[in-house]
Amino acid sequence: MSASGPDAVQVEFEGPLFRVEVQTWGGRRRDVVRHPGACGAVVLIEGDRVLLVRQLREAVGRALLEIPAGIYDVEGEAPEDSIQREIAEETGHLVTELERLGSIFTTPGFTDERIDLFLCRARPDGDPQEHEIDVITMAFGEAIRMALDGTIQDAKSVVALLLTRERLAAETDRADGSPH
Repeated sequence: MSASGPDAVQVEFEGPLFRVEVQTWGGRRRDVVRHPGACGAVVLIEGDRVLLVRQLREAVGRALLEIPAGIYDVEGEAPEDSIQREIAEETGHLVTELERLGSIFTTPGFTDERIDLFLCRARPDGDPQEHEIDVITMAFGEAIRMALDGTIQDAKSVVALLLTRERLAAETDRADGSPH
């Protein structure tokens, strides 16, 4: 399988957020959505509590429970700065600690969208700026249960919550002197 690139590319749609290309790969047509990328974070507060957001997602026709996240829509902004801004806008919290969990491709069958995932600790610092978003606080263990039982269906949120669970378990094991 060659990854040298498509034989031909035609832009079918170009919007302010993404573009759609029709690519030809050895006679096969592929529709590809080019996306600027995004970031999301598991936000821990008050020990073992986590901040989630509920917002209407028009593409699926209902509100979803998710980690705070946002598209890279500020030119030149670093991912770490972008996620801190998104957390402040969506939850009214100030990030006090931040670490990278990794990154994921959301749906590589048709888009290049990559989401950088973070784990952070935060404290209240004013009111959320995005009023169409509900901020939900719950025990971290409850959020994990909801990710595992399908209540949380947003993929970036499920992945980030489970990566956080593993990261926290590894930190606990290291603190206890146990191998993980």
